[in-house]
Amino acid sequence: MTTRANSSRERILSTAEAMILERGFAGTTIDDIIDKAAITKGGFFYHFDGKRQLARALVERYTEMDSRAFQEFNERANSLSEDPLQRTLIFLNLFAEMVAGMTQLHPGCLVAAFTYETQQIDDEIRGMMEQTMLEWREMIVERLHQIMEIYTPRMEVDVNALADMFSSTLEGGIILSRVYGDNQALIEQVHAYRSHLRLLFDDIH
Repeated sequence: MTTRANSSRERILSTAEAMILERGFAGTTIDDIIDKAAITKGGFFYHFDGKRQLARALVERYTEMDSRAFQEFNERANSLSEDPLQRTLIFLNLFAEMVAGMTQLHPGCLVAAFTYETQQIDDEIRGMMEQTMLEWREMIVERLHQIMEIYTPRMEVDVNALADMFSSTLEGGIILSRVYGDNQALIEQVHAYRSHLRLLFDDIH
């Protein structure tokens, strides 16, 4: 019973995420999700009280998946080099390789989708999204501090801004990919950020 319930919940979440990325949160109704996921209304409300609880679960699920992916990239990059700059460049390459391996157009970012419709979500969800961005910042800030223990930047650096540039690069790259209908746009933006770091820190000890 638990496995079946978990499967049903995951089907609801996967369906809802895809529809929200395509139509927006306001443009996606519970009835739409129920119909697309092929479940009963009772099945939906067994798992979620309504759209806001669904939205919280979606943000939690999305950020957990991102965190797992980034952790995997971090561990792999760390295993391939002892140099902090090279580790960060490898980390970015691994992300770009993941996007290159996608067989379909990047579906978009759920956090960004909710950000565009802040009037539709509550403070708890806004706080969750802010925490996600801060965790992304912290992840890159830690790497940048490790780099700067060895490499001197060519110019004055605002570490938080440079770390946030990682997030803005990904989000902007996703938008470009969606507009151009080609994941290569996102890949090129990641490589541009990678090149920026190389130019900023390259071979200065």
